[in-house]
Amino acid sequence: MAEIKEISKFHIFSATYQGSTVRWDTFSVQDKLEIAFIGRSNVGKSSLINSLCGNRKLARVSREPGKTRTINFYDVQSRRQVDGVEERQRWHLVDLPGYGFAKTNNKNTADWSTFIAEYIKKSPQLALLCLLVDARHPGLAIDREAYAWLCGLHIPLQIIATKGDKLNAGEKNKNKREIANLFPTNHSPILYSSLKGYGKAELLSLLENIICR
Repeated sequence: MAEIKEISKFHIFSATYQGSTVRWDTFSVQDKLEIAFIGRSNVGKSSLINSLCGNRKLARVSREPGKTRTINFYDVQSRRQVDGVEERQRWHLVDLPGYGFAKTNNKNTADWSTFIAEYIKKSPQLALLCLLVDARHPGLAIDREAYAWLCGLHIPLQIIATKGDKLNAGEKNKNKREIANLFPTNHSPILYSSLKGYGKAELLSLLENIICR
């Protein structure tokens, strides 16, 4: 019978801004996995990143949607204990520009899709792409278009439904089922609230399985 390892809680203990770029390989490091986040402008991506990393000032939360127009890299350190021995991991959290940002034009949109597609298709370290959708508004056309486009790029995809605290219990269950039907992936969507903190443990568990495998 295989020995069962005792594993204590996986968590992020350090996250620092590394830099911004429109070139996918500027901050790529061969031995660092990348977990990327993408979503519609004003979906709460910066708030989720800050919540996940336990640092409210890590990613800038702007009052004007669409301010993130570069690929932002964060150097993240996480740890867990296995049978009393501490294991540490170092990886990149990658914040991708929001789609559908305000005050743009066709050229900006074309530039966005080009350098984002290059990053997703060419980065050998990209292990998971998290697509954020607003839990209050399942099935927005712009999110469904983004989902279809990302599926065509053949990268592991996780759906995260943000702003879950804005829904009551019945709405949470209903909207989560609808999101699961509209955006099928290998894993169930995660209902997340940056304000209340729920969904964080579930997302960290998913990241642990990827980063520590």
